[in-house]
Order: sequence, then structure tokens, then C-alpha cells
Amino acid sequence: MDHWANFPWWLIFPIWAMAGGGFAARRRGRRRTQELSHGGGAPSRPPATDVRADRRAQQERRVASARQLIADHDAVNGRWLAYELDVARLIDFPMMTDVREPLTVDFIRAKRAADGLRPGSPEALLADDGVAEYREAVRRYEVAFDLAEREAVRLRDAHYSEGEQRRLAQARQLLRVAVDPGASANERQVAYTRVRRELEGIIVLPVEAVAALERRVVLGLPSGSSGRRPTDGAA
Repeated sequence: MDHWANFPWWLIFPIWAMAGGGFAARRRGRRRTQELSHGGGAPSRPPATDVRADRRAQQERRVASARQLIADHDAVNGRWLAYELDVARLIDFPMMTDVREPLTVDFIRAKRAADGLRPGSPEALLADDGVAEYREAVRRYEVAFDLAEREAVRLRDAHYSEGEQRRLAQARQLLRVAVDPGASANERQVAYTRVRRELEGIIVLPVEAVAALERRVVLGLPSGSSGRRPTDGAA
């Protein structure tokens, strides 16, 4: 037992560590060999067909996004067209064409900006690389129109003078006669002339609204032909 007492036990630990390191290195070498044998040495490139498919899918997503953006633009234009073609609607909500109102001016400017950037097609929009600018213009137009319409619906003619309110009320009554199919052509024409006179200086009627109204007056079309009118809670 005395010869074990003099044995250098402290050598066991470094020898053990060296042996373990050698085993680990051999294991790593075997694993690397297996990876190389299975093609894992270098990252493989995707086939050319996959690259082309990815590019097509990305392009299709961009075109779909551009189409949706144009559709959003059309939706706001459609909301404005409901006023632009309906004098009765403008009489009920005169702020929508009142350029003395900042919110009205804001939405008109935003509309012009969006219309000016509108592409001929979604593909043209992508080719010009103007998606971001056009998207921002459409969003500003949406927000500006919504704010103007909400305010117009909320106030109606409340911020006009009593004299202007009376003229608007008179124009509203005369308009019913002007588009009444049961009235004679002469009665409709006289009422239409008076409507224009009552609205002068209060509401700027769009050319399209005047044309649509004159057609109804001449042909005696029913009032429903101009489309629906908003409710008090319209936004």
C-alpha cells in the first residue's frame, strides 16, 4: 500500500481532460464527415424555378396591393360623387362645397393631390415606383373627406345666418317641385330657376350636380333617380 501512497494522483485529472478532448474531437470529425457525405458541407442554392416562382408571387402581391389602393381611392371618390350629383344632398349638407370652411378646403386639396398621382394601371404604379407617395395621398384624402363629411352632417346649416337658413329651406321646398313628375314642365322649370337663385352665394353647385338636376327637371324624373341621401348619423 505504500507504493500507492506515493502515486502522483494529481496527474489523473489533466490526463482525463486530454483523453476526453480527444474523444470529442474524433466525434466531431465523424459528424463532419457524415455531413459532407450527405451534401451538408456548403449551403445549397434553391433551384432557379423556385427563385422565379418567389419573384412572381412577390410581384403578384405588389400588384394586388396597388389594385387595393386604387380601389380605396375609388371608394372615396364615390362618396364625393354622391354629393356631386345630388343638389338635394348639398342643400342638406351645404358645408361639403363651402370653400369658406377649412375642412372642405382640406379635402378638396387632398382629392386633387390623390387624383394627380393616380396611375393608369396598378402595373404602371409599380413601374414608376410611386406606391408610397400615392398611398400617402390616398390616405390623406380618406381622412380629410371623412372629417369634412362628419362636420357637415353634424352642423348641417347651423352655422349659416338666419337669412341663409331661410333661403336653404326655401330652396329645399322648391327643389321638390322642380323634380316632381306630377308637376308640369313649366312648373318644374320655374321652380328650378328659383332654386338656383336661392342657392346663389351660399352653395357652389358642381357642374355635374347642375347637369343631373337639369336632366331631371326636363324629363320629370322621380326624386329617387339621384341616389340615396345620408342619414343624420352618416359619416
